[in-house]
Amino acid sequence: MLKVGFIGAGTVGTALAVLLSSKGYRFVGASRRSHTTAGKKASVVSNLRMLDSNQEVADAAELVFITTPDDTIAHVASEVRWHSGQSVVHCSGADSVDILEPARKSGAAVGGFHPLQTFAGVERAIENIPGSTFGIEAEEPLLASLKEMADALGGNWIKLEAGDKVAYHAAAVFACNYLVTLVKMATDLWQTFSIPTDQATKALLPLIKGTLHNIDTIGIPDCLTGPIARGDTGTVNKHLKALRENAPALLFPYKELGLQTIPVALAKGKINEKQAEKLQTVLKKS
Repeated sequence: MLKVGFIGAGTVGTALAVLLSSKGYRFVGASRRSHTTAGKKASVVSNLRMLDSNQEVADAAELVFITTPDDTIAHVASEVRWHSGQSVVHCSGADSVDILEPARKSGAAVGGFHPLQTFAGVERAIENIPGSTFGIEAEEPLLASLKEMADALGGNWIKLEAGDKVAYHAAAVFACNYLVTLVKMATDLWQTFSIPTDQATKALLPLIKGTLHNIDTIGIPDCLTGPIARGDTGTVNKHLKALRENAPALLFPYKELGLQTIPVALAKGKINEKQAEKLQTVLKKS
């Protein structure tokens, strides 16, 4: 198996190091931003071998992951001495392999390997990464190696081109980050009738989980439910009135999301064009 090292022992790097080691990859070590950071990670992963410099990782590994924050990847790539026959891979979702140009110029193969997953902490990342989809940007033979790595982690993979990365990452923001925002907006609305956030979250979670289950098992658009799916303009009007009176900050996102939902309802086939136009008129009203 390849000798793998990590520049950056953050959440993603640490989780990948642990998981790949468990699948037979030879983990040679990870560099650290600070002794404090390294100590925190080592307390979670007892066998996390820390090296003193980025160059030490590059000298020891055949495949080097740069798992630093996105805005420092290019700087790290420019500082390290790379060599031909080596592979250098970053885990940024939005950046292409162009930011690894210094490594490419030195003769190294370059790639991107992005786990399409949420990383709230090392332990959660170790639990969540297996089975995820990986966005891979690379040319052969590195492409084949990264596909094998995704397979070893029990995941799926998609091949991305440089021009795909930003849209790919924006989609992840919609599906993950903005889901958090939507739940926050819902719990804020519950506070208008005196239900605290923690209680509201607990009450809404079964609904959220049921929706995700329906997306998984029934698929879009058939999983869509609610007043727009039914063409129920009366209920939508009631919602708009309540939001104007109690939570005016939520009025605009409600309307915009409603307008985006109408085509989904049409695709499901439960409303017709006339009902869709009526819903649009209601949602576009000032």
